[in-house]
Amino acid sequence: MYYCGIDVGKNSHTVLVMNERGEVTRPAQRIENDREGLNQLLGLLSSYAGQIFIGLEATGHYWLALFEALTRHNYPLVVLNPMQVRAYRKIDIRKRKTDRQDAYWIADFVRFAQPSPSSLDIPVYLQLRELSRFRFRLTQQIGDCKRKIICILDRVFPEYKRLFSDVFLRSSRQLLQGAVTAEDFAGLDMTELEQVLNRVSRGRFGYEQAKAIQEAAQKSIGVSFLTDAVHIEMSCLLKQIGLLEQQQKTVEQKLEEMMAQIPQYITTIPGVGLATGAMLLAEIGDIHRFESLEKLVAYAGIDASVYQTGLFEGDQMHMSKRGSHYLRYALWQAASASLLHNPEMKSYYDKKRGEGKPHGVAMGAVCHKLLGRVYVILKECRPYVIYPQKN
Repeated sequence: MYYCGIDVGKNSHTVLVMNERGEVTRPAQRIENDREGLNQLLGLLSSYAGQIFIGLEATGHYWLALFEALTRHNYPLVVLNPMQVRAYRKIDIRKRKTDRQDAYWIADFVRFAQPSPSSLDIPVYLQLRELSRFRFRLTQQIGDCKRKIICILDRVFPEYKRLFSDVFLRSSRQLLQGAVTAEDFAGLDMTELEQVLNRVSRGRFGYEQAKAIQEAAQKSIGVSFLTDAVHIEMSCLLKQIGLLEQQQKTVEQKLEEMMAQIPQYITTIPGVGLATGAMLLAEIGDIHRFESLEKLVAYAGIDASVYQTGLFEGDQMHMSKRGSHYLRYALWQAASASLLHNPEMKSYYDKKRGEGKPHGVAMGAVCHKLLGRVYVILKECRPYVIYPQKN
């Protein structure tokens, strides 16, 4: 049996082949990251047909073309996390870091560890990952625009935030499209302001709210000399939020279509909605690449970091946060929602709080427990079961 290590790069890749005794049979060779280079690699591998296993690092997105070409020609391969290879390379006493050395250590790691081949369903998960991460970035952009709007109001009408439960309610947004500063609101016609509020809020707000807004505007300490600038800023930011939210809905519709095509029960967990479930599924990928829950926990980066040397052992352990931060984000979102919708998780959270654990530590414990439920559901391909709570 032969083992091929491919060090993936942006412009070129480095390929090395060794036998089962760890002897290099084909020295490191550079191939270009283009069609000619891919054909060269396939020609190189053709002499090992049926007798070679390939390992390549998931470096950025540059490994995707390699994966597609090699799997299309039925070569068994494994996509490795760079952290795995980096840790394995440390067994070498000499500190060397070159593409040739990296290709060697990738091949040797595959020879030594004998990992299972990566799932051919990777493209399915990658599409989910692409869209769910894009949605995450849209959410970040929306949040950034909202923070900028709050910053504007803090300067020109700081009292405004106390007048609505959410500054970004539909009725509030409608008002901010025409008036921004306290001086603007103080000068509005009371009847017109009442009618706008009543219409946009569908009767929820009326005279009392209009009166409260004008009274707050008349007593406001907000500055007025920024009027022209903040009107332009507010208009642009509100339009950006509207566009981003529409794009987010489009992405969510596509995620819903894709999730419907995948046999999955992850959304049967109370508190795990479509978007969160898609991100969890996409970031975990093929569950069978994790031999145990502990390995999945480590991949998520919610395992405890440990520091011990000699007789000293640290007593303040924190999350290692070494894995996928997207997976941690999705877990935290799911854990937060589960406190409202999942009695099991809520009871567990209350138990941790009762033990004197801070909120963050208790939430970390909920994330760990929730990930355990996700692991079982994906491994056994079955729905979440709510068991009766013991008194």
